[in-house]
Order: sequence, then structure tokens, then C-alpha cells
Amino acid sequence: MDSKFAFELAGVDAIGQARLAAAGDVTATELLDAAIVRLEAARTLNAVIADLFDRGRTQATALDASGVLRNGQAGPLAGVPFLLKDLGAALAGAPEAMGSRALRDHVATDSAWTVQRYLEAGLVVFGKTNTPEWGNHCTTEPVLFGPTANPWSSSVTPGGSSGGSAAAVAAGVVPAASGGDGTGSIRVPASCCGLVGLKPRRGRASFAPDGGHGLEGLVNNHALTRTVRDCAALLDVIAGSVTGDPYSAPAPDEPFLQAVSRDPQPRRVLMSTSSPFPTERIDPAVVAAVEQTGRLLESLGHQVQAGGPSIEPDAVADAVAVLHNVSNAQLHAFATGHLGREPLDDEFEPSTWVMIREGFTTTGMAYADAIAAVHAQTRRFAAGMAGHDVLLVPTLLTGPPPYALLNQPRGTTRAFFDVEFATTGWTALANVTGWAAISLPLGTTDDGLPIGVQLMAPDEAVLLGLAAQLEQAAPWAARKPAGWVANDGTP
Repeated sequence: MDSKFAFELAGVDAIGQARLAAAGDVTATELLDAAIVRLEAARTLNAVIADLFDRGRTQATALDASGVLRNGQAGPLAGVPFLLKDLGAALAGAPEAMGSRALRDHVATDSAWTVQRYLEAGLVVFGKTNTPEWGNHCTTEPVLFGPTANPWSSSVTPGGSSGGSAAAVAAGVVPAASGGDGTGSIRVPASCCGLVGLKPRRGRASFAPDGGHGLEGLVNNHALTRTVRDCAALLDVIAGSVTGDPYSAPAPDEPFLQAVSRDPQPRRVLMSTSSPFPTERIDPAVVAAVEQTGRLLESLGHQVQAGGPSIEPDAVADAVAVLHNVSNAQLHAFATGHLGREPLDDEFEPSTWVMIREGFTTTGMAYADAIAAVHAQTRRFAAGMAGHDVLLVPTLLTGPPPYALLNQPRGTTRAFFDVEFATTGWTALANVTGWAAISLPLGTTDDGLPIGVQLMAPDEAVLLGLAAQLEQAAPWAARKPAGWVANDGTP
């Protein structure tokens, strides 16, 4: 593999790489080899924690031999190298540690339904990306594998829990990688790493074969990308349900990729530069990025009004804490079954133990009350959006946060989320309400680090249409981090 060619491909998005393969300019095997060259050059980022090169080459070779890439039968992403987050994206026969020392030798026995959809679409999986333990943190610095570096600066986190995927995409290793989002775990890394990060609406993709949903509907799976069209194409891949799913999102009127091919109709946008949770300070650069985006939307023909829906912050924070406590207690049981014994104290991180132990004492009544609170706050949020189509807010209330902030134990789970929400602000509201939400890299801090601006709506097509319009009006593709894989192979 010619290294110059490998690094030239770093700037080509997933659809662009698939088109090269379909035209016969490159094979799937060559695309994979180029991605491996870039991955080796970016090892210091610690974004990928499990290499699956052999299985990737087997898959790529089979695609090349079948001829589907060049006979018009392949989809828009066939042959493209792809990475899976090591949480919520199980691949049968591959390691699945979920960032936990208790699962350091765990191997998945079944593939997640979404992963099977990726493979059927011709995406070539060749690695698993770093994630915090159980996805509990909006930063990626697990004790098991160590922290992932942000390609923009070694002094700030790439976010979490999909931080490994975000770092790999931001550095140009791959054009896209999978992620999951329970309180912002796709959008936070997108903001920290200057990427497009969409949390789909609740029920958009199935949690088969093992789950009906995650965290009582807070969790959604999707991906990190550099372009809006890749985000839309990947959503088309995973959209759908399995017979027996407890619920599913309504099927879109048309493919999401088609929805981003034309300008959207005028939308009524409600814009807030405050936080729904108590916080000491919102970075003025964040406020400026949101306001600038509002002005840009107005210039594109949309109506923008200042304001925002209100929620009861204590009710939301309490409910999110309870749901995480119960989830962590379940995960403790899973680890116990895997180990064949009780996990040792050093096999979970301190913040995880806080959630586990509170989960052990959470009553059924408290759990039911948390679910009821989520539903009540969803209705309150929706009522506050009456007369508007889209909510425009910050993704994070600051620039990319430092390490050792969002993963520390705070004595109680509620105190832990108080610290998180003082930094993330609106992200958890999309998870609580089930609304779709997208983070776009539309701002920068005073020292040049990325700032994400967030749009929320009940449906993804509305957001993707606006995102594509904003991408064209204020393109971000030319902005590369210091850790971009360069032509000389140095990250």
C-alpha cells in the first residue's frame, strides 16, 4: 500500500470512498489497507483498543471477489472501512470489554442487530474503539485501556462515551465509526472533536437480539462522521425494527440520504443560550456560536425566536441517576456471571461502584417513579416547544473539557450527574424526551478548539435537512486538527 495514497484517502468521506470502489478506482481491500496504515500512524491517540484486521481482510476480500462493488448492486457505503464502539455494538467472536476490567477477557457470542446491518451494507469492520466503563462517563479515560487523546489537543478530552470513535474519525483514520448516546455520548464527542454527531429519535433502530431498549429508552445508537451525507446514509443502514421489538419509530417518508439532497422548507426555530440545569458559567464562545448559527438560519429563510422549553432540573437529574443505578446493578450481575464470581474492588472504577451500590438499594417504587418523571418531563418539554419545529442550543456549555473531570466519583450518583449536566447542559434532554438531536461543528474556542452547536427535533429528517444546509453555508470539512494523519504519516 502506497502511504501517500493512504493518507490522501483520509480526507475522503465514506460515500466518496464507496464511489471510488464502485468506479473500480480502488478495491475494498485497498481501502482497508489504507485505513490500517492511517490507524498505525495514529496509535498514540489510543482510539482503537482491539484490532480486527484479519476479519476485516476476509470481509474485504469477499466483497472484491463477489463483484458487488462494481456491478451496481452495492449500497452507498459498500467497501468502506469502519470501526465499532466497544459498547453496544457487539460483534460475534470479537472482544467486548465495555471499558471494564471485569470484562477484560470477554468475547461477544452474538452480533448486535445494528452491527449485522452494517455488515450487510458492506461496511468493512476492522477494529473496536475505546469507551469508558459501561459508557458511564462523557469522557473516554478508562483505567483498563487508558485515555484516548483528542486529535485537536492533548490537554482536553475527546468526550465520551464514544470518544474512541470520535478521535479516530477526527484524525482521519476512518470516515465514520459507530457510537451510542445515553446522556450525550455521541454529541459530546462530536462537539469535542469537531464532528457531526446525531442521536436518532427513540426507537429508530432495534436493540435486538438482547435488548428491547437501553436505560428505559434513554440510549440510542448511531455514528460519528465528518459529513452530513455520511450521517444520513448510516442512519438509512440501521433504521428499522425487528419483530417483537417493544416499539419503533415511524418509517421515514423517504431515505434519509435523499432528504439531505435538497434545501429544507422554512422551519420555526426556538433558540436558547442558557442551560436547563444550574451552572456557574457558559463559555461566551459557546454563546457566540449558537447566536451566529441562529443568524445563519435566519439568512437561510428560517424563523428564529429566543426562548426555550423549561423542565424541572431536579426531577430530570434524579430520574437519570436512578436509571443509571439500576442499569449498573444489572451490569454487575452480567460481570458476575461472566467471571463466575463476585467482581473484586479493583475490577470496577470508583464512580461505577457508587452507581452499583446505589442500584443494589434502589426500590421498585423509586425505579417506577423515575420512569414516571421521565414521561412527565417529556410532556413538559414538548409543551414548551409548541409552535416551533426545532430547538437550537449549545451541545456543551464549554469548549472540550479537561481530563479527570467527568469520570470522578462524587459520593452519590446524583452528585456525579450534577457535575456532568453543569458541563453538558441540554444533551440529556434529548435522551429523556426521545427527540432526535444533532451536534454540528459550527464554532471554535478562542484557542481554536471545536465547539458544537445542537439542534433538536422530534424527527431526524428535519435535523438532517437543516444540517446539510448549514454545512453548505458554513463548511467545516477543511478544518483539520493538529492530530490529523499527515502525508508523512505523523499523527
